[in-house]
Amino acid sequence: MSALKIAAIVLIAAGVLALVYGSFTYVSEVHNVDLGVVNASWKEKDTVYVPVWAGIAGIAAGAVMLFARKPA
Repeated sequence: MSALKIAAIVLIAAGVLALVYGSFTYVSEVHNVDLGVVNASWKEKDTVYVPVWAGIAGIAAGAVMLFARKPA
């Protein structure tokens, strides 16, 4: 299997996941306070929304790459 076909399959899978889930959430530590013996930190939960057009574009680009023929 060529690298182009593997990249195409990954793009298609990422596009399908983007359409199915629509968003993903991650936690980041944004504030860290160190006052000698006392340590405090805050964590924020952020959500990233993936647009529908991005999922469709990923699937379409992967399909084009998967079914494209090499020039002669």
